[in-house]
Amino acid sequence: MESEKPILYNYFRSSSSWRVRIALELKKIDYEYKPISLIKDGGEQYTEDFTKINPKQEVPALQIDGHLLLQSLPIIEYLDETRPNQHQLLPNDAVKRAKARMIAEIINSGMQPFQNLNVIKRVAKETQSEDKKMEWIKFYLTKGFKAVESILQETCGKYCVGDQITIADLCLVPQVYSAKRFNIDMSEFPNATRVNEELEKIPEFIKAHAHRQIDTPQELKEY
Repeated sequence: MESEKPILYNYFRSSSSWRVRIALELKKIDYEYKPISLIKDGGEQYTEDFTKINPKQEVPALQIDGHLLLQSLPIIEYLDETRPNQHQLLPNDAVKRAKARMIAEIINSGMQPFQNLNVIKRVAKETQSEDKKMEWIKFYLTKGFKAVESILQETCGKYCVGDQITIADLCLVPQVYSAKRFNIDMSEFPNATRVNEELEKIPEFIKAHAHRQIDTPQELKEY
């Protein structure tokens, strides 16, 4: 069982899935990509088969080492703890480790949920307004980036925490993509923008990009 190829259940533009794809690439883990469309036929995450995999009906889910793991940050930490010799993602220094987790958690719990497809659909339905939906997204994403930028002023080097790629960087790149997608003005956040540009040059980040996956719509495909 433990020797079987890992399976990642994910969606090309899910930022949580994207983080895990980057980690798998950095850790040099060959895996099977199992697309779960969040929009097809009302959402494949709601099917009976996928609900058995994840009762919360969310991606990502990773089958690895004979275990089924849910939630992107615990998955990334598991990969780092079990594969420490490839691109360590949690710094040895306790303060740097806490700072990396802090940035990751601001993005994970303080930004990404407010752009979650299920959430913004409900906002749009209750307000009956596309403008209100976008106002909601922009408010919370901007608020989150202000917090991240404030931390980066202290912590960043080449990347979010010094010159080591950490769990914070894995969260930053998908979130900057979302900000651009929702027309957030990133000029207010020069450190986040600069770090993101550095990360986007790295082969593993390029390979994990939302526009390079097997379920990426053809009009978004990059090769």
